[in-house]
Amino acid sequence: MRTAIYARVSTVTHSQQHSIEEQIERLHTHLLARGAQATDEHVFRDEGRSGATLNRPALDRLRDHVRLGDYDQILVTSPDRLARNYVS
Repeated sequence: MRTAIYARVSTVTHSQQHSIEEQIERLHTHLLARGAQATDEHVFRDEGRSGATLNRPALDRLRDHVRLGDYDQILVTSPDRLARNYVS
């Protein structure tokens, strides 16, 4: 299964509590526990970007890859890493 990792922090306070590196490490650990892995080229990170906007460089690149069918799944530590508000 082709997996991408997406991590985002929006503020200095949030980055101190849940840094991008901590998010990525947690998701790598999750993948390894399932016998899979994601290399650096499959990790997408947006630092200092608000979840209120979908205009984020790494998320834009990830969406382009998804449109091309490059990934079967995307891992995030929480749905709010992708968007602050989402339709259920």
